[in-house]
Amino acid sequence: MDFQVIPAVDIRGGRCVRLFQGKYDRETVFSEDPVAMALQWQQEGANRLHVVDLDGALAGVPKNLDILRRMVEAISIPIGFGGGLRDLRSILQVMETGVDRAILGTAAVETPDLVKRACDVYGDRIAVALDARTALS
Repeated sequence: MDFQVIPAVDIRGGRCVRLFQGKYDRETVFSEDPVAMALQWQQEGANRLHVVDLDGALAGVPKNLDILRRMVEAISIPIGFGGGLRDLRSILQVMETGVDRAILGTAAVETPDLVKRACDVYGDRIAVALDARTALS
């Protein structure tokens, strides 16, 4: 079995952040420059990168495509991108940046037919990623 660690760059307000338990009011800023962070992950040996547009996830449409384009131009490893991809138009916009995969989250739950339609168009360039919470006893 192959095991691969895929580093993530979460973007909010143009910066690299991490939210505490998904709470937008509890963020830690890791870098002011997401492109530099992508380059750093590549230099440290990452084989691919996972990019999350937190602004897009909140708005329901991608908001950081400019930063994504610069990342695609700056690094040579494949990028998967998610956040705000809730229709085929948004998926097309992301694919046009040159990413390897579009990652559907909320849409996969709320409109599962979108996953099928996106896979019909883009095949294995579509992925689904969901956050899950578990109850600890």
